[in-house]
Amino acid sequence: MERRVIFSGRLFPILLLTPQLIVTIVFFFWPAAQALRQSVERQDAFGLSTEFVGAANFAGIFADPAYLASVEVSFVFSVAVAVLALMPSLLLAVMADRVVRGANLYKTLLVLPYAIAPAIAGVLWLFLFNPSFGIVGSLLRRVGIDWNYLLDARQALLLVILAAAWKQIGYNFLFFLAGLQAIPKSLIEAAALDGASASRRFWRIVFPLLAPTSFFLLVVNIVYAFFDTFGVIQNVTQGGPGQATQILVYKVWYDGVAGLDLGGSAAQSVILMAIVIALTAIQFRFVERRVHYG
Repeated sequence: MERRVIFSGRLFPILLLTPQLIVTIVFFFWPAAQALRQSVERQDAFGLSTEFVGAANFAGIFADPAYLASVEVSFVFSVAVAVLALMPSLLLAVMADRVVRGANLYKTLLVLPYAIAPAIAGVLWLFLFNPSFGIVGSLLRRVGIDWNYLLDARQALLLVILAAAWKQIGYNFLFFLAGLQAIPKSLIEAAALDGASASRRFWRIVFPLLAPTSFFLLVVNIVYAFFDTFGVIQNVTQGGPGQATQILVYKVWYDGVAGLDLGGSAAQSVILMAIVIALTAIQFRFVERRVHYG
């Protein structure tokens, strides 16, 4: 029988929620309100003079071809990162779930990349794939591949996609493994007794039961690609070559910090927040219909 905890008063639950509410207000609602206010203002580089301009910042953004190109790059980047981070992690989780000897060691090694900060992950991939001194970069050139992501836009985009996806595999692996271990073994055994092959058991039983986990990770990975990959791009390509890897979150920083366009940068951050909220709402509206919760 399930036991539920019932609080006799309201003070104790409020005290328990207060720290999280404070963190949410300080690190989300307050910066979001500041961004909304600054997005309708024009400031000088030092913030000494402020002028209300209404929607002029937004109009200037949508008229900028560089910003529209950044939107396109961001969508390609986020979808590629989500796919490349989810598929290998699911495969690794399935394989690790079958391991009996040394299972804890394998699981620990697979989770380690997630403990690395995005900026450090970018530096690691930079040293591996740099065309001048990188180990992998030198090997690619030796086998006849003209590898130079500093000049080739497609190679640069591919490199940051792989680096960002690799960083997220450990996180996805944990959730997929937990989802696999939560599936009753009796279902798998019953299907095996009925003569279902291993692949058929996976696609007809295991994968549908992982749908809630997969849907959650899809949303998380897209949000991660939009927001948390700044360190990877900054350390690997700095948005180049020719702004080929300048995703929206990087352009917000570049225009605000390097370009000193505070109002335009704030307007871009508001648009980025609206895009992520819209994508998440669309996923919950249409994708979740295909998700079955057991």
